[in-house]
Amino acid sequence: MRTLTVGAVMTRELAVVSPETEFKDIATLLATRRISAVPVVDGAGSLVGVVSEADLLPKEEHAGDPDGPSWFAGRRPRRDWHKAAALRAADLMTSPVRTADVTDPLSVVARQLVASRMRRLFVLDEGKLVGVVARRDLLGVFLRPDAEIKAEVETSVFERALIANPASYTVTVDRGEVTLLGRLERRSSVAAAGQLAALVPGVIEVRNRLDYVWDDERK
Repeated sequence: MRTLTVGAVMTRELAVVSPETEFKDIATLLATRRISAVPVVDGAGSLVGVVSEADLLPKEEHAGDPDGPSWFAGRRPRRDWHKAAALRAADLMTSPVRTADVTDPLSVVARQLVASRMRRLFVLDEGKLVGVVARRDLLGVFLRPDAEIKAEVETSVFERALIANPASYTVTVDRGEVTLLGRLERRSSVAAAGQLAALVPGVIEVRNRLDYVWDDERK
């Protein structure tokens, strides 16, 4: 079975800044590109941090406040105070950065985004920044045409994995919902067909209505 990875859906054309990029240039870049964060990359192409809109806002928040928070205010207010005085990406950025590998399955990345409540993950290939994957990129998988999903279920599941007789099954797909009909030789094949079909990118639900000739799982 083909496993769809981050590399297949990520955005490859990235705007990046260096640690020396100045505040004004970063703000201009975020506004003109209509993005909420930009990665910070060093001279070797390694990802060293990320500057987001949240990293820039303290300068406005603490404008005209020369004294800053007290030592009892907590770690976050003091961090924001220091960022308010920052002029370069090196001092504004958040580091380390949560990342994904270009070979990570989409299911793994989706769990990361949900668990961390983040909107995006920057993608690395052998330690180098190659793209970014956002929640909307993962949702795009479910826009695959029904005909494309049907063809993959037939080819990957029944022809290659199960080596089933084409006359023994029927696959229909309606708005991403897959229905399997027919009769296979073994009960284990019926269960496998449903499980494997659910792994095909773009499948929302599987209705497994296959029957079997003999029960090879019976003890």
